[in-house]
Amino acid sequence: MKLAFVVQRYGLEISGGAELHCRWVAEHMKKHCDIDVLTTRALDYLTWKNHYPKGKEMINEIPVRRFSVSRTRNPGRFGLLQKYILENEHAEEDEFNWLREEGPVCPSLLRYLKKHARDYDYFVFFSYRYYQSYWGVNAVPYKSILVPTAEHDPVIHLRLFKDFFRKPQAFIYNSFEEREMINSLSQNEHVLGDVVGVGSEIPAQCSGQEFRQKYDLWGDYFIYIGRIDENKGCHQLFDYFLRFKKENGSPIKLVLVGSTILKIPSHPDVHYLGFLSEEDKFNALEGALLLVMPSFYESLSMVTLEAWALQKPVLANARCEVLKGQCLRSHGGLFYENYPEFREALGVLISLPELRKGMGANGLRYFNKNYTWEVIENKYLSIINQLEERK
Repeated sequence: MKLAFVVQRYGLEISGGAELHCRWVAEHMKKHCDIDVLTTRALDYLTWKNHYPKGKEMINEIPVRRFSVSRTRNPGRFGLLQKYILENEHAEEDEFNWLREEGPVCPSLLRYLKKHARDYDYFVFFSYRYYQSYWGVNAVPYKSILVPTAEHDPVIHLRLFKDFFRKPQAFIYNSFEEREMINSLSQNEHVLGDVVGVGSEIPAQCSGQEFRQKYDLWGDYFIYIGRIDENKGCHQLFDYFLRFKKENGSPIKLVLVGSTILKIPSHPDVHYLGFLSEEDKFNALEGALLLVMPSFYESLSMVTLEAWALQKPVLANARCEVLKGQCLRSHGGLFYENYPEFREALGVLISLPELRKGMGANGLRYFNKNYTWEVIENKYLSIINQLEERK
């Protein structure tokens, strides 16, 4: 069985999102199938500027074929166009203009798909909203498997996606909420699919003490790990945390890990550490009382699964249906819709160690049942086997 994984960016430097999701699945599925990755030369997701050399390279024993982006994105122009189509009546042509601005525009990748369609049994496309997925699925619909990584944001309601979600041969969803959303938008329940998600690379041992010593950070803290920006709910998190500190007087600290485009509040109990190695990240998570996930939009939160694998409870934004659903199914976390609920939930979690322990144990059971790599690999193989049986 030969599979091509098609994704907008791919590289060891890309540490999150659908791109990391794709790489992890590819690296685990290579024990079962012959894998190629088809991607662009882009590293920067804001402009799609060519960065990597053109052609073929090996990354962790997987051939990666890179194709040039022919048209970089102008973020300002893209933002204005997206605002226009979301707020105004518009023509179908406007949506295709949006898709072209969304990018990454890579016609040579599409030509490769069409020319080499017979060389692969299936093409696994990651992220529905990008140029290479939309036009790639349209080029080889009879061999397409889509991992949509869809969030509940406004662009999913664009008209061009309604028919698009009926074209793949199969779907690999990240959550029950994602599947329900796409089914309701496109009435594509007849298309084969399963809720799969992604596993995670959990170290055999983690040391919160080692993290505290390395970063000279003592006392209780809770942690946010991920991109620090508005869409991830970080501005609201800062506001809620500072209000909590002022009202509660708790010595609890907030530790932030990840790249940022927001100004970090200047406060003695807000500690921004930037991007950390995987070892340091897991050590930081091990030392935390809990993980906070303030994001409004997620198709699947990998760091939430990692927290549960380390038996850490999660405090999540209830306005994200996926995060709320994961907390309800796992019994591994609390959630909030507003500041009073944030204040009460955080207060309960930091003051009741037995509650944290119980929720952490629930989270670990949920992770082991649904998100070990053996489970994930078997679900991918099941989808492929069902497609083969239909031939």
